[in-house]
Amino acid sequence: MSFYDIWQQLDWTGLQQAITESTPADVERALYRERRDLADFAALISVAAEPFLPQMAAEAERLTRQRFGQGVSMYLPLYLTNLCANDCSYCGFSMSNKLKRKVLDEEEVRAECTVIQQMGYQNLLLVTGEHETKGGMDYFRRMLPVVKPYVSYLMMEVQPLATEEYQELIELGLDAVMVYQETYHQATYAEHHLRGKKQDMRWRMETPDRLGAAGIDKIGLGALLGLADWRTDSLMLAHHLEYLRKRYWTSRYSMSFPRLRPCTGGFNPGHPMSDRQLVQLICAWRLLDPELELSLSTRESAEFRDGVIPLGITSVSAGSSTQPGGYVRPQQELEQFAIHDERPAQRVARSIRDAGLEVIWREASARDWSR
Repeated sequence: MSFYDIWQQLDWTGLQQAITESTPADVERALYRERRDLADFAALISVAAEPFLPQMAAEAERLTRQRFGQGVSMYLPLYLTNLCANDCSYCGFSMSNKLKRKVLDEEEVRAECTVIQQMGYQNLLLVTGEHETKGGMDYFRRMLPVVKPYVSYLMMEVQPLATEEYQELIELGLDAVMVYQETYHQATYAEHHLRGKKQDMRWRMETPDRLGAAGIDKIGLGALLGLADWRTDSLMLAHHLEYLRKRYWTSRYSMSFPRLRPCTGGFNPGHPMSDRQLVQLICAWRLLDPELELSLSTRESAEFRDGVIPLGITSVSAGSSTQPGGYVRPQQELEQFAIHDERPAQRVARSIRDAGLEVIWREASARDWSR
């Protein structure tokens, strides 16, 4: 039994209809409830909720301060390789794109980590394309011991792995894994994943199950905003999170909001999402789950991030590069997608402090708490 079995019983059209049929009365009821369920979430992400955004924002900010205090964690992605054996229409690393490819070796990774450490970062996200031979477990076994001495909290966003492989990486210092389903709409998933192992929707969807079984400290979830109807994908994702929280209750959970950005290959989202709609979604997640960590990357503009961080965001990247070796020797032809917020990390940190919040450079791992 995994979430895939539950997902097969969920009706995309029925969920979409439930969101569409939400009324202002449903939204008001959701706003004034102390604990909210999936039906409330459907109302809060509906068109009917748009006029209630000021009330949603105020409640989201209150809940965030109540649970997380003033803290906002800073993390940085380190791209180890842009090699990929998948062909995905929306990704700059797609194997069909004419992109310069690179795999960082141990010396290059140390050089990147040295620069990252000088930037102040202690929370690091390792990112790769999905390439099992040159960017798979053998490569990870070599690279995690190189990276770990530089950081306090180590995350990965790589191809889905087996439970025993995650257990091995946890022993090497891994604290968290980010894995996005991309979309829960089966036909759309098939349309945009043209070649490679990522075509296996079930293998990807069951990744959080394998992470929970491995005992990972944190599981990061998300859906690509713009690939399919964002409202229905978000409700599917809420079902997924509810299942995971009940079954793997010792793990923590985070939610990311990867709104599709321009990349090599010229992909244009079929279901674009406005800034106001993204604010609505962020607030709805906070109202549904006050314990959930919410993360926002440099995909979004400086102005947008400065405005929305106080409402519910608990972690942000800043000064990011989406290319292997990009912190030592930037080469734009290697990047996965175009960065929108190009401010240096310290400038973003200053903006967070100016909003009356506290910048956290070092996140405690489960190992710290067990000592």
